[in-house]
Amino acid sequence: MFYIKQELLINRQIREKEVQLIGETGEKLGIVSIQEALEKAEDKNLDLVLVAPNAKPVVCKIMNYGKYKFEQAKKEKEAKKKQKVLEVKEIRVTPNIEEHDFGFKAKNARKFIEDGNKVKITVRFRGREVNNSKAGENVLNKFIKELEEVANVEKAPKLEGRNMFTILAKKTDK
Repeated sequence: MFYIKQELLINRQIREKEVQLIGETGEKLGIVSIQEALEKAEDKNLDLVLVAPNAKPVVCKIMNYGKYKFEQAKKEKEAKKKQKVLEVKEIRVTPNIEEHDFGFKAKNARKFIEDGNKVKITVRFRGREVNNSKAGENVLNKFIKELEEVANVEKAPKLEGRNMFTILAKKTDK
Protein backbone atom coordinates (compact mmCIF):
# COMPACT_ATOMS: atom_id res chain seq x y z
CA MET A 1 0.00 0.00 0.00
CA PHE A 2 1.35 3.42 -0.94
CA TYR A 3 0.32 6.69 0.63
CA ILE A 4 0.62 10.14 -0.84
CA LYS A 5 2.54 12.53 1.37
CA GLN A 6 -0.16 15.18 1.68
CA GLU A 7 -3.82 14.50 2.36
CA LEU A 8 -6.00 17.20 0.81
CA LEU A 9 -9.26 18.47 2.25
CA ILE A 10 -12.31 17.33 0.29
CA ASN A 11 -16.03 18.17 0.09
CA ARG A 12 -17.49 19.15 3.50
CA GLN A 13 -14.05 19.31 5.18
CA ILE A 14 -13.43 22.64 3.41
CA ARG A 15 -14.37 25.45 5.82
CA GLU A 16 -14.16 28.51 3.52
CA LYS A 17 -17.02 30.80 2.49
CA GLU A 18 -15.80 31.45 -1.08
CA VAL A 19 -13.49 29.48 -3.34
CA GLN A 20 -11.78 29.90 -6.70
CA LEU A 21 -13.27 26.95 -8.62
CA ILE A 22 -11.55 24.92 -11.33
CA GLY A 23 -13.52 22.39 -13.37
CA GLU A 24 -12.54 18.77 -13.95
CA THR A 25 -10.96 19.62 -17.34
CA GLY A 26 -8.91 22.48 -15.87
CA GLU A 27 -11.08 25.47 -16.91
CA LYS A 28 -11.51 28.29 -14.40
CA LEU A 29 -15.10 28.70 -13.25
CA GLY A 30 -14.45 31.84 -11.17
CA ILE A 31 -15.05 32.67 -7.52
CA VAL A 32 -18.17 30.95 -6.16
CA SER A 33 -19.63 30.16 -2.74
CA ILE A 34 -18.63 26.85 -1.14
CA GLN A 35 -22.27 25.67 -1.33
CA GLU A 36 -22.43 26.28 -5.10
CA ALA A 37 -19.05 24.57 -5.61
CA LEU A 38 -20.20 21.50 -3.65
CA GLU A 39 -23.42 21.32 -5.68
CA LYS A 40 -21.50 21.46 -8.98
CA ALA A 41 -19.21 18.66 -7.80
CA GLU A 42 -22.11 16.50 -6.60
CA ASP A 43 -24.01 17.01 -9.90
CA LYS A 44 -21.07 15.42 -11.71
CA ASN A 45 -20.59 12.69 -9.03
CA LEU A 46 -17.10 14.00 -8.30
CA ASP A 47 -15.29 15.46 -5.28
CA LEU A 48 -14.45 19.07 -4.47
CA VAL A 49 -10.77 19.07 -3.53
CA LEU A 50 -8.86 21.93 -1.89
CA VAL A 51 -5.67 22.19 -3.99
CA ALA A 52 -4.25 25.59 -2.87
CA PRO A 53 -5.11 26.31 0.78
CA ASN A 54 -2.75 29.32 1.04
CA ALA A 55 -4.21 31.30 -1.87
CA LYS A 56 -6.73 34.11 -1.35
CA PRO A 57 -9.42 32.96 -2.03
CA VAL A 58 -8.52 29.26 -1.69
CA VAL A 59 -8.46 27.20 -4.90
CA CYS A 60 -10.65 24.11 -5.23
CA LYS A 61 -10.85 21.67 -8.10
CA ILE A 62 -13.59 19.28 -9.12
CA MET A 63 -12.04 15.81 -9.57
CA ASN A 64 -12.29 12.12 -8.70
CA TYR A 65 -10.21 12.17 -5.49
CA GLY A 66 -9.82 8.38 -5.27
CA LYS A 67 -8.39 8.24 -8.78
CA TYR A 68 -6.13 11.24 -8.02
CA LYS A 69 -4.72 9.52 -4.89
CA PHE A 70 -4.11 6.34 -6.88
CA GLU A 71 -2.23 8.26 -9.62
CA GLN A 72 -0.10 10.06 -7.01
CA ALA A 73 0.78 6.78 -5.30
CA LYS A 74 1.73 5.29 -8.67
CA LYS A 75 4.00 8.26 -9.45
CA GLU A 76 5.67 7.94 -6.05
CA LYS A 77 6.27 4.23 -6.61
CA GLU A 78 7.87 4.96 -10.00
CA ALA A 79 10.07 7.67 -8.49
CA LYS A 80 11.17 5.24 -5.76
CA LYS A 81 12.11 2.63 -8.37
CA LYS A 82 14.41 5.07 -10.15
CA GLN A 83 16.30 6.00 -6.97
CA LYS A 84 19.69 4.41 -6.46
CA VAL A 85 20.50 3.61 -2.84
CA LEU A 86 24.09 4.54 -2.11
CA GLU A 87 25.90 2.11 0.15
CA VAL A 88 29.16 2.46 2.01
CA LYS A 89 31.16 -0.77 1.76
CA GLU A 90 33.84 -1.30 4.38
CA ILE A 91 37.18 -2.99 3.85
CA ARG A 92 39.19 -3.78 6.98
CA VAL A 93 42.95 -4.24 6.90
CA THR A 94 45.85 -4.30 9.36
CA PRO A 95 48.91 -2.01 9.27
CA ASN A 96 51.17 -4.92 8.24
CA ILE A 97 49.08 -6.27 5.34
CA GLU A 98 50.79 -8.66 2.91
CA GLU A 99 51.14 -7.73 -0.78
CA HIS A 100 48.73 -10.41 -2.06
CA ASP A 101 46.07 -9.48 0.51
CA PHE A 102 46.49 -5.82 -0.42
CA GLY A 103 46.01 -6.62 -4.13
CA PHE A 104 42.90 -8.69 -3.39
CA LYS A 105 41.32 -6.01 -1.18
CA ALA A 106 42.20 -3.25 -3.68
CA LYS A 107 40.53 -5.28 -6.46
CA ASN A 108 37.36 -5.60 -4.34
CA ALA A 109 37.42 -1.89 -3.49
CA ARG A 110 37.74 -1.05 -7.20
CA LYS A 111 34.73 -3.25 -7.98
CA PHE A 112 32.63 -1.59 -5.24
CA ILE A 113 33.54 1.90 -6.48
CA GLU A 114 32.77 1.01 -10.10
CA ASP A 115 29.35 -0.26 -8.96
CA GLY A 116 28.71 3.26 -7.62
CA ASN A 117 29.20 2.58 -3.91
CA LYS A 118 31.45 4.45 -1.53
CA VAL A 119 34.27 2.50 0.11
CA LYS A 120 35.47 2.97 3.68
CA ILE A 121 38.92 1.50 4.18
CA THR A 122 39.67 0.89 7.86
CA VAL A 123 43.04 0.01 9.36
CA ARG A 124 42.56 -1.72 12.72
CA PHE A 125 45.38 -1.43 15.21
CA ARG A 126 45.83 -4.23 17.74
CA GLY A 127 47.86 -4.00 20.92
CA ARG A 128 50.84 -1.68 20.58
CA GLU A 129 50.40 -1.20 16.82
CA VAL A 130 48.54 2.05 17.60
CA ASN A 131 51.87 3.60 18.69
CA ASN A 132 53.07 3.25 15.09
CA SER A 133 50.07 4.84 13.39
CA LYS A 134 52.31 5.99 10.53
CA ALA A 135 52.30 2.41 9.18
CA GLY A 136 48.49 2.49 9.02
CA GLU A 137 48.53 5.85 7.27
CA ASN A 138 51.00 4.45 4.72
CA VAL A 139 48.62 1.53 4.00
CA LEU A 140 45.70 3.94 3.45
CA ASN A 141 47.80 6.18 1.20
CA LYS A 142 48.80 3.08 -0.78
CA PHE A 143 45.07 2.27 -1.27
CA ILE A 144 44.39 5.87 -2.35
CA LYS A 145 47.26 5.72 -4.86
CA GLU A 146 46.10 2.34 -6.18
CA LEU A 147 42.51 3.52 -6.73
CA GLU A 148 43.18 7.14 -7.79
CA GLU A 149 42.06 6.59 -11.42
CA VAL A 150 38.54 5.48 -10.36
CA ALA A 151 38.05 7.20 -6.99
CA ASN A 152 38.39 10.52 -5.20
CA VAL A 153 39.22 10.84 -1.51
CA GLU A 154 36.03 11.97 0.22
CA LYS A 155 37.51 11.88 3.71
CA ALA A 156 41.26 11.98 4.30
CA PRO A 157 42.89 9.35 6.55
CA LYS A 158 41.87 9.98 10.15
CA LEU A 159 42.67 8.19 13.41
CA GLU A 160 39.75 7.46 15.73
CA GLY A 161 40.58 5.35 18.76
CA ARG A 162 42.18 2.12 17.54
CA ASN A 163 41.01 2.56 13.93
CA MET A 164 42.23 4.77 11.12
CA PHE A 165 40.00 5.16 8.11
CA THR A 166 39.48 6.94 4.82
CA ILE A 167 36.42 7.12 2.56
CA LEU A 168 36.70 6.90 -1.22
CA ALA A 169 33.92 7.75 -3.70
CA LYS A 170 33.59 7.28 -7.45
CA LYS A 171 35.09 10.05 -9.56
CA THR A 172 32.46 12.31 -11.06
CA ASP A 173 32.68 12.86 -14.80
CA LYS A 174 33.02 16.50 -15.73
